[in-house]
Amino acid sequence: MPLKPLLVLLVCAPLVYPQINSLSPKEALYYTIDWRLFTAGKAKLEFTASPPPKPQAQVSLHLESAGFVSKLFKVEDDYNSTLNAGLCAETSYMTAHEGSRQRETRITFDAESKKASYLERDPVKNSVLLQQETDIPACVHDMAGGLYFIRTLNLEPGQTAQVPVSDGKKSVMAKVEAQQREDVKTPEGTFKTIRYEIYLFNGVLYKRPAHLNVWLTDDRRKLPVQIRVRMQFTIGTINLLLEKHE
Repeated sequence: MPLKPLLVLLVCAPLVYPQINSLSPKEALYYTIDWRLFTAGKAKLEFTASPPPKPQAQVSLHLESAGFVSKLFKVEDDYNSTLNAGLCAETSYMTAHEGSRQRETRITFDAESKKASYLERDPVKNSVLLQQETDIPACVHDMAGGLYFIRTLNLEPGQTAQVPVSDGKKSVMAKVEAQQREDVKTPEGTFKTIRYEIYLFNGVLYKRPAHLNVWLTDDRRKLPVQIRVRMQFTIGTINLLLEKHE
């Protein structure tokens, strides 16, 4: 079950300093992951902001397979990122355990030199798989911190924004589009939402053909109650539905 593409559900864009304070200083979101009519896994997304004089944010994402899918292909991924006061990426670190495959990936985003340094290792073989530098804007956004920027947007259906996004290997301007208002039913209740589409696939940041949508509550909290990636038929649709938030 391909859980790794879930990391790209999280996108972002440039912020000014005060916007880190527009978010809750501490939050935990719990999701059920469905794939091909099965409960395929669980996800936990946490955000913690530190106060002045040096405001920063820490974002952590934990993904794990469950049930029948876990017996076929066990997955346990952890992604952690550090963001500055404007929610621009500073560092990210991911450990991936997917079947027999293990990877460690570290990215450093240097705003002064406008470079992202990418390092991917195989910890089992103790070998470097890929190491490179990529040009980035002074403020760019990683795969985990980005969802929190979308929650600061006030786009009405039909409005769009262009945002700089990087996975450490490539940097692009990605389109975020508010599409329409919809009701979404979750274990926590039914929410009035606005559906967004984030254009990262189809040759933008990733070559894979797919559509990425996020449903945010249509209120000041902008809770991400549903996240969905629709890929080609051989892979299918991966859907995250909010179970609870703290």
